[in-house]
Amino acid sequence: METIRVAIVEDDRDIRQSFEAIISGAAGYTCISAYDNAEDAVDDIPVQKPDVVIMDIHLPGMTGIDAVRMLKQEMPGLQIAMCTVYDDDEHIFNALRAGASGYLLKRTTPEKLLEAVSDLYQGGSPMSSEIARRVVASFQKTTAPSPELAILTPREKEILDLLAKGYLYKEIAAELFISIETVKRHIHNIYEKLHVQTRTEALNKVFRMP
Repeated sequence: METIRVAIVEDDRDIRQSFEAIISGAAGYTCISAYDNAEDAVDDIPVQKPDVVIMDIHLPGMTGIDAVRMLKQEMPGLQIAMCTVYDDDEHIFNALRAGASGYLLKRTTPEKLLEAVSDLYQGGSPMSSEIARRVVASFQKTTAPSPELAILTPREKEILDLLAKGYLYKEIAAELFISIETVKRHIHNIYEKLHVQTRTEALNKVFRMP
């Protein structure tokens, strides 16, 4: 079984240590580094090369959103989830535009946190249900979907819609009565057709995120 290597960027010591304990205490996960500021994280994460980063937004000095932007420029394939107390639209969309692949609230349970890390590692983009609702609501306010949607098959459109609602891969599989491997294959095809690498990029391209 592969071990998912996780880095944490969180200035609150109690929360940081709690996340470290949750991750390193679970089979198949390990916390390889933890930072209390974005500057150290931006310098060291490219050296440590974690699979997944859990990033706070409100940090002393450089913000988590700026850190995401800088890390994604240097490491385009890095999977980053924002984990924060903020759930307003501005923070959500600024984080997603910066390159975050997921957005979780700090009150996420340990089980959901580990599930989100695993989903990120597999190329997913976990969001809490309330965050997903805000994203979908924003999409519904936009103009007509882009022409790129026309190149997707009906099944691919169905899966993209579930992705937009924040469904995890296993939840999509259960909803559509197909295997997780089939879900992954469809998502791979969606990404190839849209010339994107993540769910956030796909949704941004198709629905023109504001």
